[in-house]
Amino acid sequence: MGLRVVVRRLVPGETGPSGGPAMTDLLGVCTSWGDQECVVQPESGPAVTIRLVDVVSGKPVPPRPSVRQRVSAREAEGHALVMWPTVATAGLGDWVLRTETEPRGRLLKRANSALAIGEPDVPLDDALARVVAFYATHDREPLLQVEAGSVVHAHAVSAGWDEVDGGASTFLLGSVSRALRACGSSGAAPAPVLVEDGPRAHVVLEQDGRVLAQGRAAYDGDWLGVHALHVSDDQRRRGLATALMAELLDWGASHGARTLWLHVEVDNDPALALYERLGLLPHHDLAYLRPSGGG
Repeated sequence: MGLRVVVRRLVPGETGPSGGPAMTDLLGVCTSWGDQECVVQPESGPAVTIRLVDVVSGKPVPPRPSVRQRVSAREAEGHALVMWPTVATAGLGDWVLRTETEPRGRLLKRANSALAIGEPDVPLDDALARVVAFYATHDREPLLQVEAGSVVHAHAVSAGWDEVDGGASTFLLGSVSRALRACGSSGAAPAPVLVEDGPRAHVVLEQDGRVLAQGRAAYDGDWLGVHALHVSDDQRRRGLATALMAELLDWGASHGARTLWLHVEVDNDPALALYERLGLLPHHDLAYLRPSGGG
């Protein structure tokens, strides 16, 4: 019971196309199983009671993905564009060419790359040439962010683009409310301080003038993204990352955010463990590419 199942059953009193008994399939969740009958609740409509003598076959089926898991990679990635206010963008069909106008410190790959997911509305070779030209005008290295294993990924590699070392990441999705509940009460001391700037927030945990941990978040509609969550090496395993997440999640929830997203590098085991505990699930994988011979 409680499993999503598909049940093939006889339809009493009816004849099928071949002249034999008529049969029909029912997909839903099995809510009851007795000696003589079972009850299946379909996704819509009332529950259906089926006599066991009428059951021809049945088997469990995987749960239907949540609504948030069914969105496209392009739609999901589109919610990240609000994260950096100083990023200028240019459209190329579904693609978005991004560059920071006021970079601070090292250039962020996500903020200085072409989001090359979806259709560019021109042949792929022309699209790649336009990416190179765009970044040349901004004195930036051409960089693609692609969905791993996609047609664009394969075409760019065949056209001479190389994967960037350390660029493999996973896009995770989850529920803001579930993640917030999983954070619990961290009891971090001192308490994190959050500074809000429109749809963006920066949270910092300091002690005696030293930054122990910090992170950022931004909301776009009812989607909340978390970025650059970092804890100093000597402060790890104190629950500081969880405390920061709780602060950012609570802030996002207060602005109506329901879906949580973030990127995490595939080899960041501590972060992956934290996000799994918070209920986040993989949605799609990403890679960065640069023209062969690039830096």
